[in-house]
Amino acid sequence: MADFSHRDPRDPAFWDERFSKAFTPWDRGGVPRALRDFVARQSRPLVALIPGCGSAYELVYLCEACWDATAIDFAPEAVARGRALAGQWAEHIVEADFFAWQPARPVELIYECAFLCALPPALRPQVVARWAELLAPGGCVAGFFYVDRTVKGPPFGIERAELERLMAPYFVCVEDMSVDDSIPIFAGKERWMVFRRL
Repeated sequence: MADFSHRDPRDPAFWDERFSKAFTPWDRGGVPRALRDFVARQSRPLVALIPGCGSAYELVYLCEACWDATAIDFAPEAVARGRALAGQWAEHIVEADFFAWQPARPVELIYECAFLCALPPALRPQVVARWAELLAPGGCVAGFFYVDRTVKGPPFGIERAELERLMAPYFVCVEDMSVDDSIPIFAGKERWMVFRRL
């Protein structure tokens, strides 16, 4: 395991150091099946946001499906990696702070994949409130939720009751499925869930 000098995941330098040392155990290396299935079920392309995009494989997939997708990350090394992998879609990857970024068009879908669990638990209420702020009624947060009881991280697991409590003021859960193609770090502990904005 690499030796790291940055220990605070709220600091872009924490993630820069890990990307620069190729220590990315959360990286799925491609587009998960549940997202592909979700996209196939939609009646039309959506305006989508991928916060904390990392390598941004999903951005490429969504753009190739004619979705208006934007991926953001506050770590320059992550943005550089994502852009290097995104080819013609590189301009859709933006270096930005999730809590300050403003969309050019109303967001209809926020894709959650190892973003909520990457940040310290104290930030969860702010993340959920920001999701609600970015989405109009009827918009969705869809993706993977790391449901586990953990003491330290990242990834920081969240217990199911806490997730429901955080989401309840703004969202209703409309899909909840087990995941059978998780990468090792999340195996047996993540759910594909879709929350619709009230």
